[in-house]
Amino acid sequence: MKYGYFDDLNQEYVIDNPATPAPWANYLGDPNYGAIISNNAGGYSFETSGASGRILRYGFNNFDEPGRYIYLKDDKDGDFWSLSWKPVQKDLKEYKSVCRHGTGYSTFISEYKNITSEVTYYVPLDKQYEVWYVKIRNNDNIDRKLTCSGYCEFTSDPYYEQDLINLQYSLFITKTEYSNNILRQLINENQMDINKDSVKQRFFALANAEVSSYCGDKNAFLGDYHYYRNPVGIIKGDLGNFDCFNYTACGALSTKIKIKAHQEVKLAFIMGNKNEEKARIVLDSYKDINTCEFELETLKKYWHSRFNNLQVKTPSKEFDSMINTWHPYNCFMTFTWSRAASLVYCGLRNGYGYRDTVQDIQGIIHLDPEATKDKITFMLSAQVNNGAGLPLVKFNHNPGHEDTPDDESYRQQTGHPAYRADDALWLFPTIYKYLCETGDLKYLDKVIPYANKDKDNVYSHLKKAIDFSITHSGKHHMPAGLYADWNDCLRLGEKGESVFVAMQLYLAINIMEEFAEYKKDKDYLAFLKKERKQYQKILDKCFDNDRYIRGYSEKGKIIGNRESEEANMWLNHQSWAIISGLADKKTADIILDSVERILNTSYGAELMYPPLRKDLYDGYKAICYNAGNKENNSIFLQPQGWLILAESLNGNGNRAYRYYKESCPAYQNDNA
Repeated sequence: MKYGYFDDLNQEYVIDNPATPAPWANYLGDPNYGAIISNNAGGYSFETSGASGRILRYGFNNFDEPGRYIYLKDDKDGDFWSLSWKPVQKDLKEYKSVCRHGTGYSTFISEYKNITSEVTYYVPLDKQYEVWYVKIRNNDNIDRKLTCSGYCEFTSDPYYEQDLINLQYSLFITKTEYSNNILRQLINENQMDINKDSVKQRFFALANAEVSSYCGDKNAFLGDYHYYRNPVGIIKGDLGNFDCFNYTACGALSTKIKIKAHQEVKLAFIMGNKNEEKARIVLDSYKDINTCEFELETLKKYWHSRFNNLQVKTPSKEFDSMINTWHPYNCFMTFTWSRAASLVYCGLRNGYGYRDTVQDIQGIIHLDPEATKDKITFMLSAQVNNGAGLPLVKFNHNPGHEDTPDDESYRQQTGHPAYRADDALWLFPTIYKYLCETGDLKYLDKVIPYANKDKDNVYSHLKKAIDFSITHSGKHHMPAGLYADWNDCLRLGEKGESVFVAMQLYLAINIMEEFAEYKKDKDYLAFLKKERKQYQKILDKCFDNDRYIRGYSEKGKIIGNRESEEANMWLNHQSWAIISGLADKKTADIILDSVERILNTSYGAELMYPPLRKDLYDGYKAICYNAGNKENNSIFLQPQGWLILAESLNGNGNRAYRYYKESCPAYQNDNA
């Protein structure tokens, strides 16, 4: 079914049927202040960390609620609706709703009872708060009297788990206060005289209109046995001027507006983490409501300019939409947030995953090489002096002074008990691509500290990464799988071995040979050539007729044996046999044909096949998932890119393009 379309002229995705099968979300903001908003205005906001800096509450697996809601009530007949379809959910035969997800903003346009409303949610460039810019137009031939109300639901504690789980604490630490168009939430206010930094202060304000009533208490706003779609405060047309003392705080502000026939009014709700003085300064900056127009135009120009380094025009409008706007935009989002905040990652990851972040850098090297250089340097400073990467890099990472998985303190704080086999190996293709894009070969000489202690130049950091993989090997002399490789459900341990990681190491050695030649490091170059030949022989033995095996378990069981009843064909390392330069043309043709025959579907290639149901072996945790889900035989988007790259490198452009279309949102737009 089709729910929307790509608007290439405005670089927006337009959702004209709000009843999507799942929330379709957009990102707002930057690393300092982030927000997620769905096509029905659901989502949450946070400062720096979605885990420990949460501002707005969101109920995962809870019908995409609560959110950033704006209600309109007709004061004459008492009818009310919301500017996004949810939460009120008026009959779509009478109510029209369109969501336009743009680059750093989302706009909702609704039409109901001769009233056209528009709200644009955005975070102004380089600011740490968000704006809900509202326009309401009266299309009627008579004047209309309306009540406009904005609603947000504050967390009781910035720590996601504290807010939702530790209720015996979090229900008794919050309160609200109202003054002159600003409603403030205060958390742990009693500690103000002891430690000001421990007191959290949020605000919800109204610009270009006078507040007629307010409410800081969620229960008072909703009313007994009412919900977001029918709050008592909205039904009454008066929020009651309630403050919150304990339990659950909210921000709700109403204003009475009279709109002449065929006229328009503008106002803005503003929300963020600020004390009263700073909140007042922010609010005062919107005395001229047209400030919002200027900020939005600035934001659009900023984002669109970031895509300028690569623009294409081809016979395929779908391809052009993705390459020119949506691929780079999404790559910038993952570059900024890694996997730290989404509608799937609920806030448990309080930092950057090493492997994820280093891979995410690759997506924008050609668009913003300076930003990627800074992030590469940051991730190198999160490499341990034994060559491995920190599995989780904290947002407040302190190079040279961090604990590691060898320390109990790190394991307790991050929940990561051991090193991963692949983390530091992602540095090689990322740094190689950066150097190829920029020609900045002097970067190899830049001195960067390790996470825990000592420092080295980039070239030596990479030497350490190769050494870690070589010295952590199993009995077949391939890299040990350790706590996990790319597949988090494949726990091969210190004795089990990963063919995927061995192919990553093979690519790393190839890249490092080029660097060693540039550095005139003859002894190390000779060592690398010897190791490459050895790994060629080792990996040749892993070829099983028409595929490479996946590896060995700690007890020596072959994973991905073609004779196995289950999980006998795996995707990623088949692609990497070509990407790494390991497979010759004959072998590449064979394994890629096997991938097409066994793994491919109309929506992309499966991660492995057949799914696991009963063939249990040590270290494979994906058996916990239903067949066809997650690591147990589902379709992951990231590996499609590797398969497309492998087919392209092997000269199969048409098949690569077919794979691209199978997994690309623009080509699947009518099949949502």
